[in-house]
Amino acid sequence: MGTMFRSEEMALCQLYIQPEAVYLTVSELGEAGIVQFRDLNEKVTHFQRRFVNEVRRCDDLERKLRYIEAEVKKDEVPIVEDLKDLPRAPNPRQMIDLEARVEKSEGDIRELSQNAVNLKSDYLELIELRHVLEKNHVFFAEDEANDSIRPLISDENQMQTSRGRLEFVAGVISRERMPAFERMLWRISRGNVFLRQANLDEQLEDPTTGAAIYKTVFVAFFQGEELKSRIKKVCIGFHASLYPIPNSHAERMEMVKGVRTRLEDLNLVLNQTNDHRQRVLRSVAKELPLWTIMVHKMKAIYHTMNLFSIDISKKCLIGECWAPISDLAALQDCLTEGSRLCGNSIPSFLNVIETNDNPPTFNRSTKYTRAFQILIDSYGVSSYREANPALYAIVTFPFLFAVMFGDVGHGLIMFLFGLYMVLQEKKFMAQKSSNEIWNIFFGGRYVILLMGLYSVYTGFVYNDLFSKSMNIFGSSWEIRKVAFPKFSNVTEKKQHLLFPKKSYIDHPYPIGVDPVWALAENKIIFLNSFKMKLSIIFGVVHMIFGVCMSAVNMVHLRKYASLFVEFLPQLLLLLVLFAYLAFLMFLKWVLYSGLIKGRYSESCAPSILITFINMMLFGSSDPEEPCEEFMFPGHATMQLVFLGIALVCIPVLLFGKPLHFLFTHRKKGVVHANGSASQNISNGVAGPSGSKVSHEEHEEFGEVMIQQAIHTIEYVLSTISHTASYLRLWALSLAHAQLSEVLWNMVMGKILSFPLMTMGVEVEIEMAIKGVAMFLAFGAWSVFTLAILVLMEGLSAFLHTLRLHWVEFMSKFYKGEGYLFQPYYFKTILDSEDCPDQD
Repeated sequence: MGTMFRSEEMALCQLYIQPEAVYLTVSELGEAGIVQFRDLNEKVTHFQRRFVNEVRRCDDLERKLRYIEAEVKKDEVPIVEDLKDLPRAPNPRQMIDLEARVEKSEGDIRELSQNAVNLKSDYLELIELRHVLEKNHVFFAEDEANDSIRPLISDENQMQTSRGRLEFVAGVISRERMPAFERMLWRISRGNVFLRQANLDEQLEDPTTGAAIYKTVFVAFFQGEELKSRIKKVCIGFHASLYPIPNSHAERMEMVKGVRTRLEDLNLVLNQTNDHRQRVLRSVAKELPLWTIMVHKMKAIYHTMNLFSIDISKKCLIGECWAPISDLAALQDCLTEGSRLCGNSIPSFLNVIETNDNPPTFNRSTKYTRAFQILIDSYGVSSYREANPALYAIVTFPFLFAVMFGDVGHGLIMFLFGLYMVLQEKKFMAQKSSNEIWNIFFGGRYVILLMGLYSVYTGFVYNDLFSKSMNIFGSSWEIRKVAFPKFSNVTEKKQHLLFPKKSYIDHPYPIGVDPVWALAENKIIFLNSFKMKLSIIFGVVHMIFGVCMSAVNMVHLRKYASLFVEFLPQLLLLLVLFAYLAFLMFLKWVLYSGLIKGRYSESCAPSILITFINMMLFGSSDPEEPCEEFMFPGHATMQLVFLGIALVCIPVLLFGKPLHFLFTHRKKGVVHANGSASQNISNGVAGPSGSKVSHEEHEEFGEVMIQQAIHTIEYVLSTISHTASYLRLWALSLAHAQLSEVLWNMVMGKILSFPLMTMGVEVEIEMAIKGVAMFLAFGAWSVFTLAILVLMEGLSAFLHTLRLHWVEFMSKFYKGEGYLFQPYYFKTILDSEDCPDQD
């Protein structure tokens, strides 16, 4: 919990490692994930660094592994991705063996792929040739039967006409290109080409990509060598495949038989080749995840080694890194283990150095607190050793959300959804979904769980279950018999005045809102006042806590003067104005009652808003007897004192810090005039008494004064605007309850109250119709409840809660000017599925 309260203490370390041990040492540090290295070669380009060749070798291995993975996935061979024991980074000697194995596997797969492409290309050509022969046989048979070209065929199988020889060209073409191909043949021949075509019903496969292709067989009859040359050029342009076809029927049938025999043989070879390819890919698929992890680790190691510098004697490598002070012992163990693994007798050692650089911010988190930490870091990473708001957000975030979302039913739905994700987290983490929306929900599963749980509690306080009240403990209100002596008087009137029971003071309703308010016509007025006051109280407490956290930061930074010139006036200003406003609410609830007569009767209760406005404007009101303007004796004097304190706090807040700054620098000037060893270098000259302040100090004082003026104006105005901003708790809570009630009345209430009996429908039929209608209406109500009230309203309440923390709470003490500690950690590198970018 201590590390959650404030970020870890960090140290800048220098590592002195022998060249023989640097690889294994960096590997051990990558497994531990406790250091963030600094680049000591910023002026050196990436191509001039010491281990650039090793990085290129890793890049080449990654390229080969990507090719192998693509081929494995192309054949749908399963890859084992969930490895229980991740392999360690191989040493430089093992890297040579790994390169040889990967290169051999890649070469075998490329050879098998090329052979498969060649065989499939031959197979495709034979398939096309078979279809061309079969379709052309049909074409010739049809033409001969129709006597269209029979007179042109002689006994020597030569096509003759009165003008010359009739020839033909046959082949296949893609189906989508056939219309344009036909038009082009018509244009170049001016209609002197006789074209026959037929679509292939069989789906062919592209040898290279494996995509489905559809083709058309065609035969074009023409006359003349010049026209033949034109037709072949058109066929080449349209990527049509031409095949030589014999003229005689017998030769064509003989050729078809030969093609079918070759297809059977080639199909057998293809099956054997595919089986061999599957065996090779399955064997590689078992090793592929291990190879990928090892290559990623090697590349990360060499990238990190490129951040090291070499000492003058070139006998060791020097690296600088940020590390948590609590992990320095583990860091030393990694150095020792790296030296031991390489068998080097000279140990590596670290040296903690002093620096003025701003260390990174490292907040240790668990799976329970990580989501809350991410919410805070999204606004800005906390400055080094600054108080961490995520610790308090674990409680305040779901609570403020629940104040706006309070409903037992809706909260229970959210809680069960979060509980389901928590119970199944191992299963979902192993699946590694690529759905971004689901990953957001799953990452915030503990936030959703707590928001749902707190919403169930506030739903009990509001006595709200899907817009319906729960009568668990009985009502604390009654209809007095004195006002209604007969039962008929009660039933005849639609509105009745209820009175508190005699036991109301000693035994009020145990928790939350009395269920009788669900039947009251002034329910909205009562809930308005109740929820508005609660939102002001919660807001004031939240802001006071934020101001108190600023004192924690001041004490840690040893800015003790700021406690008196900043923290104290800020706190007093908030207490005497808005904490006093919250105090009046509690006082009004305690003093005034409907069971008391006289000054503290219910009718004499003053308006808190009017009282506060009169305090700020020095106004007054004249209530009727026996009521009084103020709640207790001395109330008016206390208000004047509080207002005076608030007015005094503003100049203290405005001038306190600049005057302290000026006084501190004047004091330093006196010390310098007395001959102190330390001396400020400035553009001005100080007199013997130290009465003059340097030009540099004048500039610094002006900057401090301007900054403090801006801060004072911002804080004074924000105390008003931020208090009003917490009224969103009231507004969204009321809107959520009213929307839930309207949805119930419009969907379910209309069905229940629809008068079928007045339309002459029998009771049995009415019950059956209403049963079916209720079934359908309940489905619609459930969908709208989940879509609108749980998802949309939940998202709205979540965003408003986020704003209350980022602006109203964290602005009181949180700077957020730090940067994250990003350790060199193999797990992080592998989870991101990419090696660290060294740009």
